[in-house]
Amino acid sequence: MSLLPILRYPDPRLHKIAKPVTVFDERLKKLAADMAETMYDAPGVGLAATQVDVHEQLVVIDTSETHDDLRVFINPEITWASNERQVYDEGCLSVPGIYDGVERPARVKVRALDLAGKPFELEADGLLAVCIQHEMDHLKGKVFVEYLSPLKRNRIKTKLLKEERELNRDRRPVAATR
Repeated sequence: MSLLPILRYPDPRLHKIAKPVTVFDERLKKLAADMAETMYDAPGVGLAATQVDVHEQLVVIDTSETHDDLRVFINPEITWASNERQVYDEGCLSVPGIYDGVERPARVKVRALDLAGKPFELEADGLLAVCIQHEMDHLKGKVFVEYLSPLKRNRIKTKLLKEERELNRDRRPVAATR
């Protein structure tokens, strides 16, 4: 397994729409395992393939505190969402250090495939429901900051671009002097 680089907002690749998975092979299993390792290392509770620049409908999620409840969703589809809504403070591995409230349905039912291509359904509430919706947004090319006001979104974009410039400046090789 290996750690994968996570795209940072406002990278335009985060807005690519993921294609359905059609081949269930060792490459897919390795990708899911690498994504899980990357998510745990980051640390986070969910990661969509889009965030690692793979534009396929694959999501890994583990909302347990002990990191022993990994769930893999392939070609996920929300089949039902409650009318009841909740606001959760969301963060994102592609938007490091930024957290803000996003309103979403409190409960959802999702249909997806596992790594063997076998269909399953799941009803979720709380953090798991939020995480499923958040990661599925990534597959549609949407980042959680797009739920925020244009002013907040622009401030976040400016902050992250400045951090990226500073990181790149610090990575430049220093010229050798005699």
